[in-house]
Amino acid sequence: MLRWLIGGGREPQGLAEKSPVQTIGEEQTQNPYTELLVLKAHHDIVRFLVQLDDYRFASAGDDGIVVVWNAQTGEKLLELSGHTQKITAITTFPSLEACEEKNQLILTASADRTVIVWNCDTGRQVQKVSYFQSTVKCLTVLQRLDVWLSGGNDLCVWNRKFDLLCKTSHLSDTGISALIEIPKNCVVAAVGKELIIFRLVAPTEGSLEWNILEVKRLLEHQDNILSLANVNDWRFVTGSHVGELIIWDIMDWTVQACERNFWDPSPQLDTQQEIKLCQKPNDISIHHFTWDEENVFAAVGRGLYVYNLQMKRVIACQKTAHDSSVLHLAKLPNRQLISCSEDGSVRIWELREKQQLAAEPVPTVFFNMWGFGRVNKQASQPVKKQQENATSCLLELIGDLIGHSSSVEARDTGIYKEIKCTTITMPSWNPHFSREEGYRPNKLLV
Repeated sequence: MLRWLIGGGREPQGLAEKSPVQTIGEEQTQNPYTELLVLKAHHDIVRFLVQLDDYRFASAGDDGIVVVWNAQTGEKLLELSGHTQKITAITTFPSLEACEEKNQLILTASADRTVIVWNCDTGRQVQKVSYFQSTVKCLTVLQRLDVWLSGGNDLCVWNRKFDLLCKTSHLSDTGISALIEIPKNCVVAAVGKELIIFRLVAPTEGSLEWNILEVKRLLEHQDNILSLANVNDWRFVTGSHVGELIIWDIMDWTVQACERNFWDPSPQLDTQQEIKLCQKPNDISIHHFTWDEENVFAAVGRGLYVYNLQMKRVIACQKTAHDSSVLHLAKLPNRQLISCSEDGSVRIWELREKQQLAAEPVPTVFFNMWGFGRVNKQASQPVKKQQENATSCLLELIGDLIGHSSSVEARDTGIYKEIKCTTITMPSWNPHFSREEGYRPNKLLV
């Protein structure tokens, strides 16, 4: 305890100086979050959280069960058991507006090669589909076409009655890792290093059957694609295992921008072996994206990067935001960001403008007298170029959410065997927060 107090932080002073990861004091005056509840019901890793309505959410993970919670009180409402292995995907299944019954349904996929449709009001199984040839890794509902898609080693299209409408041939042994909807009745599937554009063809007078056509393959990535997300109505973004971030046009599927400079090791011959170990591809893998109207926030290895869509460059970064890989990000109002890591930490960051001080002009008469003018002009060129490429903003650490004892790794921030419900005082309702993260008054799930 004495060494802790002398060091001024959580670690002894000597250790704190060696660690590249920032620390913050115990007071955390800028951290508006406090732990409210710890919800325990799962027996293994919780990987998925999905909001059902204004007062309920569901959690699922490696124990194969789905738990429905009351988000206001933390009460466990239902426990849905039907899968025999871990759950690999979950999504809500909205009811048709024309239907009289508007029960809340969800779809869950499992490593047992089944997909189950649940009624979250009654807790019963509505339907179970069990003739898949591989594990379903992703689920997507196309509400406008009133169909849903399952992605594994192939892509299948299903109707609301759970009839198989059409499917592709075997795509790869790795399967579809991510799936998003884009305009023109198309979807983008991440399959290994490739992005495959599929178009869904609905029945017409000439043909009464559904069809799914492969339109194009995009081969810009050099390694497996780990992240795929819609940014807005004009763009989607992908991230790979070797740190490639590519911004795509959502209409013509062309590359709008590309960033590969998340790790730039210096080519020194006397580099120590310990430093070389930090350059492995896993340290620059892009695990997750979140975004706002101006920026894409990327979890790259142990770091955080802010890529500006207008300037098409990185404007801020924290190369060592955590001690281990950052697995999930969540955007908050007021230019704030929450990052979750496999080291068990959850940290809060704020994007701020750098305060640049104007440099005083240096007289050149003295240098010109000795013939230094041309040399200085040439030497100033790389400096000027370096200044132009420098980040214009900074990510400042404003707080830690301390409480987890193991990896924090889930969509919408699930955690190992437990869910922590945190309270925050919001100054006013924010429509941007409502659209991206789901509006939950004074509650945040981490």
